[in-house]
Amino acid sequence: MRRIANTQQAEAWNGPEGVHWADNADSFDMLNSGFNDALFEAAAIGAHDRVLDVGCGTGQTTRLAARRAASGQAVGLDISAPMVERARAVTAAEGIANAVFEQGDAQVHPFPSGHYDVAVSRGGVMFFTDHTVAFTNIGRALRPGGRLAFICPQMPSPDGDSARVFAPVNALLAQPSPAQRGMMSLSDPARVREVLTAAGFAGVTVTSVEGPVNWGRNADEAVDFYFTMGPVRHNLEKKPEETVREARDRVRAALRPYETPDGVRLRGAVWLAAATRP
Repeated sequence: MRRIANTQQAEAWNGPEGVHWADNADSFDMLNSGFNDALFEAAAIGAHDRVLDVGCGTGQTTRLAARRAASGQAVGLDISAPMVERARAVTAAEGIANAVFEQGDAQVHPFPSGHYDVAVSRGGVMFFTDHTVAFTNIGRALRPGGRLAFICPQMPSPDGDSARVFAPVNALLAQPSPAQRGMMSLSDPARVREVLTAAGFAGVTVTSVEGPVNWGRNADEAVDFYFTMGPVRHNLEKKPEETVREARDRVRAALRPYETPDGVRLRGAVWLAAATRP
């Protein structure tokens, strides 16, 4: 991998956190896919476009972009070697020839200038140490008139589904895991507009988008997945077994009412940001 600026994130995502995400890629994609349609509608990818997917993870969004840019190309960039490896393997198995992956830090990656028509990100842009520098670098990679679209988390509502369901665990979370730090860095729309404007983008919009967050096929599967996630493991690893077992039972019971034929679906919301390189 080339030079990196986000050393803390590189360490986290190239360690157990990145391996866990790569090993559970289908579950994480299910968790986040409820916002794909909104992201790609904003990106408006054309058949001949060259697309950059920033923080592509295990590549689901890169593959979706490549299918839309059938006569173009999609390039996925991520700081995590385990996730890039998984992305390449799945993409090859699905026979998608116009999607490629690189390991790198988008804040300082040497993108070809003015090369891409569209840049997208399903959350990966929130982890930069300097967002203005990072988006300036991404902007240089876009042609004049090129489009940027990404989603990032909203601050959790205390009255939302997730807050109620995961309350037994939230009370035990003392600090974010290493990979989780920075996750809410773009949760304020004013901050998003400030950063993108400072990075040279125009026509910045930030829209609230609601969608389903699918935690698994049933409550048992959802609980197993949730309690293996890095931030949860990080905070619970030294808690008494009885405390953890009680929290699992309470979360499982809280998830039962959300079981549907399509999985355990909670309501969620993200910010959808869009902008253009002048």
